[in-house]
Amino acid sequence: MIIQLNTDNHIDGTDALEAHINGMLEQHLGRFFPRLSRIEVFLSDTNSIKGGHDKRCAIEARLQNDDPVAASHEEQDIDRAVRGACDKLKALLDTRIEKERGY
Repeated sequence: MIIQLNTDNHIDGTDALEAHINGMLEQHLGRFFPRLSRIEVFLSDTNSIKGGHDKRCAIEARLQNDDPVAASHEEQDIDRAVRGACDKLKALLDTRIEKERGY
């Protein structure tokens, strides 16, 4: 499975950040990894220097042989934004997989 991290001009996409985000994805979404072919993470700072709830994380997960599923979340910092997006994506993936099983 491929994990791709994308950042805007206001967030420095370092190797350390990438490793941290990969760890968070593994922790929150790891049970889905065998069913996924790719995860794309998009981090952005929507207000730049203005402050507030301005870190946005959008995650797109591509299920094998199915359409992609996406979720996003805005928070004060990157960790909270990633956690929020993971929680939303986890619920969407659970629903999609249950439908596949016919429940």
